[in-house]
Amino acid sequence: MPATPDAARTATAQDAAAQDGAEDEVLGLDAVTVRRGTTVLLDAVDLRVHEGERWVVLGPNGAGKSTLLSVAAARLFPTSGAVRVLGERLGRVDVFELRPRIGLASTALARAVPGQEEVRDVVLTAAYGVTGRWQEAYDPDDEDRALQLLDLLGVAHLAQRPFATLSDGERKRTQIARALMTDPELLLLDEPAGGLDLGGREDLLRRLTALAADPAAPTTVMVTHHVEEIPVGTTHALLLRGGRAVASGPVERVLTAELLSRTFGLALSVRRRGGRLTALAI
Repeated sequence: MPATPDAARTATAQDAAAQDGAEDEVLGLDAVTVRRGTTVLLDAVDLRVHEGERWVVLGPNGAGKSTLLSVAAARLFPTSGAVRVLGERLGRVDVFELRPRIGLASTALARAVPGQEEVRDVVLTAAYGVTGRWQEAYDPDDEDRALQLLDLLGVAHLAQRPFATLSDGERKRTQIARALMTDPELLLLDEPAGGLDLGGREDLLRRLTALAADPAAPTTVMVTHHVEEIPVGTTHALLLRGGRAVASGPVERVLTAELLSRTFGLALSVRRRGGRLTALAI
């Protein structure tokens, strides 16, 4: 059925707005809503992520963080609203051509990796967008890059280990190496420090901090529940509660006691030290 005149005008207006100052836009969401039955997972969320920015998305359980990341990864289409990823609008682009330009590390993706798969191959197979090596051919440059990325994340010594034998921290770092394999323009990390012990978390954050400081690193959006898991060098933040945006913008303006308290539904004090944040209930 052809679009109604009103719908066509709305789409045209959204596209025109997207062009305004969006030359370096990497990710854009305009009034994005995601519904599942009667449940609203995201409710009219707006977001602008530009080249070189490092974003964190914070909020309590059920806030819509992972849903937002799935939309950004071109793996979930919104119920309404417009989504632009790397200059392409979802619904008007072949997502199978778009997805290789996006690096994604998530628990759901990790569950798709065969347990017997060697760590090196978990990273290497990202070049073909598959999980589980079969009969694909890889050139020596691909194999070298996979090992270099494992070394960058501190797990090169595990290259020949089966993925199922790794600790949670080792799996998280392997996933990030895989997400970087295709030299993506957008890197999406879903709770990369979730479930790690103190040593594992701090080691991973040190490596993510180095990645954030690298001007050649991709624009990054990271989801977490805890301000303590935010790497130094993060530039922007989006706070979500109940599927709605509480605030978004530079971290200095958004990650305040007032806005975090509103987001998590309890009074919090926030402290900054050496570029890191801690939050405590008061």
